[in-house]
Amino acid sequence: MTDTNITTPALTADPEVAAATAQFLTPVVHKMQALVVNGKQAHWNVRGSNFIAIHELLDTVVAHAQEYADTAAERIVALGLPVDSRVSTLADKTTTAVPAGFAQWRDEIKAIVSDIDAALIDLQDAIDGLDEVDLSSQDVAIEIKRGVDKDRWFLLAHLAE
Repeated sequence: MTDTNITTPALTADPEVAAATAQFLTPVVHKMQALVVNGKQAHWNVRGSNFIAIHELLDTVVAHAQEYADTAAERIVALGLPVDSRVSTLADKTTTAVPAGFAQWRDEIKAIVSDIDAALIDLQDAIDGLDEVDLSSQDVAIEIKRGVDKDRWFLLAHLAE
């Protein structure tokens, strides 16, 4: 009988590449997971004349942020390293401008855009840092940044006069 079980090493990539990728993509995972939580907070508590449009748009932003967090985290894990995205870790590693209670739709948009802007800094750092480390991981950061930029634009369009 032939043994068909295949054991793969815990680390599937060059350890230095994996560590560098985790260094640059972990803050992205944290910011995207925080955007999921804070986006839902804004979604539940938004008020005002533009309620329904913002309420629904925030659900879209949250869904995208969850997808982006998953994409970045899975890249790290695919290279053989774990990701810590527990709520306690997010609380230690991120901040938010989203208020705790009800807020007018303009204030909620400004708060979420502020959170997005913080994430975009980490995304640009990842794009720049991964250029010399791992182009596949850099592609992940570029893909996420492209989507986050679009969500930011959609939110800011509501503030345009």
